[in-house]
Amino acid sequence: MKVTALIPDELIEEVKKLTGGSSITESIIIALEDFASRQRLTRTIQKIKRQPLTFRENYTAAQIRKLNREA
Repeated sequence: MKVTALIPDELIEEVKKLTGGSSITESIIIALEDFASRQRLTRTIQKIKRQPLTFRENYTAAQIRKLNREA
């Protein structure tokens, strides 16, 4: 998608440095992908806080390791 946006030069330069992107476009893509990933993670954490994960009774770490090794 082609977009026209008014973004301060200082912010663009900082994003380029922080992302290591070789161009403005690459830097913005990296920054947006990182932002989206962090937001998905934050939402997942919030969902788990509201409804914590539960495990079966009498299910041990040893049993989980065994299942993982079989997979």
